Amino acid sequence: MIRYVSFFLLTSVAFSQSDANPCETLSQIDKLIKYNHYKVKPVDDSLSVYTFKTFVSTLDEDARLFLEPEVSALKKHEFKIDDYINQKECGFLEEFYEKYTAAVNRYEKVINEIIREPFAFNRNDTIQFSKKNFPNPKDEAELKKILQKSTLFYVLKDVAEMSKNKDSLIQNFESLAPLAKEKVLESYQCKTDSYRLSKNDFYAAFYNSYCSYFDPHTNYLSQSDRSSFLSGLSADNLTFGIYVSLNQKNEIVVDAVIPGSSAYSTHKIDPSDIITKVKFDNKEYRVACSSLKKFEEVFTSNKIKKADLTFRKKTGEIITVQLVKKVMKNYENNVYSYVLNSENSKIGYIRIPSFYSNYEDGTSNVSDDVVKELYKLKADKIDGLILDLENNGGGSMEEAKRLTGMFIDIGPIAVLKNSLGKNEIVKDYNRGSVFSGPIVVMVNGSSASASEFFANAMQDYKRGIIIGNQTHGKASMQRIFPLTNDHNSAAYVKITIEKFYRVTGESNQTNGITPNVEIPTLFDNQMPREKDYDTALPNEKIETKFKFQTETTDFSSVIEKSAIRLKENPAIQSIAKLNSKINDLYDNNVSPIRLQFANVFDEVSKVNMLWKEITDFSEIEYPIQVSNSSMNEEYQQFDEFLKSSSVEKIKAIKQNIHIVEGLHILNDLKNN
Repeated sequence: MIRYVSFFLLTSVAFSQSDANPCETLSQIDKLIKYNHYKVKPVDDSLSVYTFKTFVSTLDEDARLFLEPEVSALKKHEFKIDDYINQKECGFLEEFYEKYTAAVNRYEKVINEIIREPFAFNRNDTIQFSKKNFPNPKDEAELKKILQKSTLFYVLKDVAEMSKNKDSLIQNFESLAPLAKEKVLESYQCKTDSYRLSKNDFYAAFYNSYCSYFDPHTNYLSQSDRSSFLSGLSADNLTFGIYVSLNQKNEIVVDAVIPGSSAYSTHKIDPSDIITKVKFDNKEYRVACSSLKKFEEVFTSNKIKKADLTFRKKTGEIITVQLVKKVMKNYENNVYSYVLNSENSKIGYIRIPSFYSNYEDGTSNVSDDVVKELYKLKADKIDGLILDLENNGGGSMEEAKRLTGMFIDIGPIAVLKNSLGKNEIVKDYNRGSVFSGPIVVMVNGSSASASEFFANAMQDYKRGIIIGNQTHGKASMQRIFPLTNDHNSAAYVKITIEKFYRVTGESNQTNGITPNVEIPTLFDNQMPREKDYDTALPNEKIETKFKFQTETTDFSSVIEKSAIRLKENPAIQSIAKLNSKINDLYDNNVSPIRLQFANVFDEVSKVNMLWKEITDFSEIEYPIQVSNSSMNEEYQQFDEFLKSSSVEKIKAIKQNIHIVEGLHILNDLKNN
């Protein structure tokens, strides 16, 4: 299971027919979008310009494949794509594909030339890095020079990262540099494989460029994409039984092995093992040479049920094992809880990773699981509750409604608006709530969609204090439509069909939710948000005529105390200082770096020092007393995996400064 963020989703319905011909597929996609999209845009020159620009950028993200004259030649199609679609003439895609394939072949040729030719390990040239895209090379000679410079930079960087002792590295540079060169050029050479696209993958990239014109969350999905998407919204997955993540070198590392799984049964796979190759359907993929999307597909798609995985162990030993998926609980995507002891109070903590439901192989829902954990916490007589929605990217609409209703007594909780402009009031029909004590809800820039739906109501009803950072700003809902009526449709479109609004008539679309208590967090300015997308739906307000009864608790004095406390908190001051350095690194152009070892070493050391500061600060544990609820303590006595995973979860709680402030706020509410 690979960690990733999932978004708001509704159910799937059948509608139309499709064909392998790209124009037929585009025609079906167009029909589905026109019929179902919340706010359809006209298929005109604006669509053409956007789709052209997005498609070229998708194919050549770093502007290192196409040459400038090739992009200029392709621009003859820039204002005509709408006409091609309307007339069902897709010959332009063949031209794109031929030029793209030729560009990849040229890239491979140039890399092979650099491998064969003498290589200078110091140059008087400089290299420049920027957040803005560089222009495409004018010709092959310029492309070669660019690749020579980038290769040399990464060779020097690789040597620089071997030791902190600059003098020692300089002394041994002549022996170290050729090894680094071989390693870097091998990665460049094999990475070419990830650029090669089949016709189907090429067409899919175009379909997605077209779909995203209507909004960022309207997407084309292959059968495998759909399966991967839905698996991220389920608490039970078809899985090999390993949790993996990416390390700083973009290697896929095993984090944990699930007892009872295929991986566990081999008795050969351990945490920290690195996956180097995967083979399925008689095709082998090296991690260093393939796109990460391919490996996400291997781990999350229900269409891939058996694969041979090759691991490199800490000892250097290489092993290959065949793994078979089976349905198992996804512990990382499940709700869990703890008791936090603070100032003579017992505070319940519930982590909600996503608004999962019984999609794909799922057997549980987030709302039911929250109630179960809350039941355990209430048995221990908690005085308050923290609901952690940080990094929760969304999930099921129905689950969002149900969970919101569990914490609101009765009344409207949101308004849905569809493509016809019709408003539907979402009501909580179940009088009463599952918990009547004080609540803090934690959010951040990656809290999106269903998380925002829930936090909106909690804030509007004054049911809880929202703490953290401005949320993502996604207030729209999607549904997946198959391109054919066949239950085994090979392709789908995820289409935005509705927007949701707060009971006040306001919307958090693009704006996000402003917490009652804002607490700095590392990298907050670097988190992508809805407002960063060119085609994000606009923010707008609607008129609401219904009334709703809010809680009578006055939070103002508690919020004021929190602001004073945070201002004086040394940890919060440290976050502000680190963010200043982070923003300076990411938002400003780095000065040109001379391609000589001493200069690259100094630059690498500067960046590594910042990362060490960030890592050291992130690993600070605050004095939070964390324990299992009485019931969970009993369950874990007989489950070693739950015990070990609990250690990591408790560590994460103790390292979260937002939880520290949440505890202070709940104690202030108790004593208010």
